[in-house]
Amino acid sequence: MEINIEERRVAIEAIATLVNIKRMMAELILEPAGVSPEIYSPLLYKRDNHTGRQLSKREIAPLVLEAVEKRAGCNNIIRAIIEIAANWSSFHLAQDEFKARATVQKAREVLNVIEIMEAREARERENARKQEIARMEQERTSLFRKDLDILLMMFDELAQSSDPQRRGLLLEDLLNRTFDLYEIPVVRSFTRNDGAEQIDGAFKIEGWHYLVECRWRKKLADIRQLDGLKGQIDRSGKQTMGLFLSIEGWSRNVPTLLKQNPNKFIFLMDGYDLRNVLCGYVDFRDFLFAKITKLNLEAEPFFGVADYLKEQKG
Repeated sequence: MEINIEERRVAIEAIATLVNIKRMMAELILEPAGVSPEIYSPLLYKRDNHTGRQLSKREIAPLVLEAVEKRAGCNNIIRAIIEIAANWSSFHLAQDEFKARATVQKAREVLNVIEIMEAREARERENARKQEIARMEQERTSLFRKDLDILLMMFDELAQSSDPQRRGLLLEDLLNRTFDLYEIPVVRSFTRNDGAEQIDGAFKIEGWHYLVECRWRKKLADIRQLDGLKGQIDRSGKQTMGLFLSIEGWSRNVPTLLKQNPNKFIFLMDGYDLRNVLCGYVDFRDFLFAKITKLNLEAEPFFGVADYLKEQKG
């Protein structure tokens, strides 16, 4: 069944049979359905060009619908007429109550079909929307994984480099790319205080700024290297903390000395942490939050990936 054809037929029957008097039909059916008086008024008492007789409601109805369809913003009027007919109960206004009741029954049947079709179309649109979202998410995940694989490859290539200066510079770039991939606002290497201070980089999470110092040397970092980062933080604003990334790690006394510092604003990350991020075993943003939480709540400057994964499983 062509529902649009049936809609027109039922709308015509509603106009023709439900109310005997034209003016009352217009007030009870056309106007509530949204048909403008500008449309129906000239048609109510229109006469046949050949015989001069007034057109019947059945003859007027198609003309009303044609005029409605030519106007912008009138798409729902036929539907509204059918809904009025489906809920009609004033059969005493009809010239033929039997025909009026048959029209109401037909309107209810058509309206039910329309609602079923609309519900099906809504489900199909929702399923299509979900499929598109799933496709886009799958594509995003695939691109994310490819970018992460490239960063992991860069990391492993750097591990083979024998030039510590080049390796340090490329490590900064690698870390910045990782921040970008996880959509963490990052500031690349910059100088301040008239060039007196070189900052390896910085990032921002939830209103706090974190200065970053990167090291990739065979010799373990000691507290003197962290003192440099501490000085940079001391000369920064109050909402500034620090991340010290040392790929090869640090001497045993570094975490202990950091705990003794009354101002605990530096947390640590090593190469094993970073490689697990690049392998996709941990979410970088969540891992950073966990490290910061450990520092703030438990005064623990280093929360490694092994302990993090253990807590996640527990």
